[in-house]
Amino acid sequence: MTTALPRTDRRVSPVFLALVAALAVSGWAVWSGALAGHTGVAVFLFVVSGWVVSLCLHEYAHARTALHAGDRTVGAKGYLTLNPFVYSHAVLSVVLPVLFLLVGGIGLPGGAVFIERGRIPGRLRHSLVSAAGPLVNAGCAVLVSAPFWLGALDGAPVAFRAALAFLALLQVTAALLNSLPVPGLDGYGVLEPWLPEGVRRQVAPFAPFGLLAVFGLLWVPEVNDAFFGLVRSVLAGLDVPALDSYAGQELFRFWQGGGAGL
Repeated sequence: MTTALPRTDRRVSPVFLALVAALAVSGWAVWSGALAGHTGVAVFLFVVSGWVVSLCLHEYAHARTALHAGDRTVGAKGYLTLNPFVYSHAVLSVVLPVLFLLVGGIGLPGGAVFIERGRIPGRLRHSLVSAAGPLVNAGCAVLVSAPFWLGALDGAPVAFRAALAFLALLQVTAALLNSLPVPGLDGYGVLEPWLPEGVRRQVAPFAPFGLLAVFGLLWVPEVNDAFFGLVRSVLAGLDVPALDSYAGQELFRFWQGGGAGL
């Protein structure tokens, strides 16, 4: 089986490059204090651009794995260009996750790219396609937290530490939540190929509501406490201080006054 693609199908989109540039510039602004008196705005731009970049990588991982698993249509659909505007559900894949971030301060990926599952043989390959997204978020969590566990942030600006810690928290929440075996999330996609056909048919109608159901459950205090207790444990294992991630979230919400005077 060959997976060769035309260059236009795999060329990195200018949209993605612009997002990376926004991440770099906003990161510099947080580090340097270029937006004096408006640090929260710089943190907001840094976190949002970093989060959207990770969403693009999440969807790219699904598409790239599907390509090698047998679905060669992903190239023609533009999924390998890292352009979020070509997703089959751009609102679910980008807009809704950003809304979750703004409203709840959590990282929750949205709808995946459209994979033609009929072209992919074997249950294991289907599971790998679904697992690719959460694995990217787990990798991003390790990467973003690396300056903490490498001890490379000694003397770094407080705002930058906080912003990086909050971004790490988002990646951890995304990896954990999207790994849940809930219809509509990647965790269920990993499990689904191994379920009896009858069970899959019964569960299918609930898939569009799984994402919203998980978000709603997080507003239940007991569920929220248990989940974020787990998140804090993972962050502690990555040497990311809970105080830094909390400070980052406060700075991110600049419209509430966080970081206005830093």
